[in-house]
Amino acid sequence: MRRPTRAEIDAEILDCAAGVFGRHGFARASIQQIADALKYSKAGLLHHYPSKKALFDAVVDRYEKMTRERIAKLGDFAPGIDRDRALVENVVDSTFEFPGMSTFAQQLAREGELLESEGGERDPRFTELGLEVVASLGVDLADPDLDRLARAFTALAGANFSARLAVTMGLQREWRAPIIAAAMAALGHGSHDAAP
Repeated sequence: MRRPTRAEIDAEILDCAAGVFGRHGFARASIQQIADALKYSKAGLLHHYPSKKALFDAVVDRYEKMTRERIAKLGDFAPGIDRDRALVENVVDSTFEFPGMSTFAQQLAREGELLESEGGERDPRFTELGLEVVASLGVDLADPDLDRLARAFTALAGANFSARLAVTMGLQREWRAPIIAAAMAALGHGSHDAAP
């Protein structure tokens, strides 16, 4: 059996930690909870990340990187159905691969910039990332079409939630296409338009 690479180990740790932070917030999450979820000792986890704050910062950095990569991939598409589908598919597939990061994203959506962190510091990256994702769906942030804005939030939040549920139930393969179709319908694309 092949041994996991350092990058694979880090990805597993960060996704698990993101899930714990997403469910409990920074203040209530503990290194022990994260270590237990990973089946690591607390000392083993601290070998990789020396403190809860360092681990949280690494999760935030990874989340930001993943989101910026998602947005950058959309540059190949003109605004419209193909761009919308590319983003929705990426959200669903990323949730299947990194359900902890998806849970963390939902927490950010609920609490915005005020996600509990040491000292209650505001992190403007959360708001900026959210606005960039919405803008990538063709929403003019200077003069937003409120219908399109509502559709964008509904589609992405629904796809995120449904994909996490599919992971929990082990139904990723069976639910992928219906989740994408529902999100595309929420964006205003009929079922005949939304088929890949």
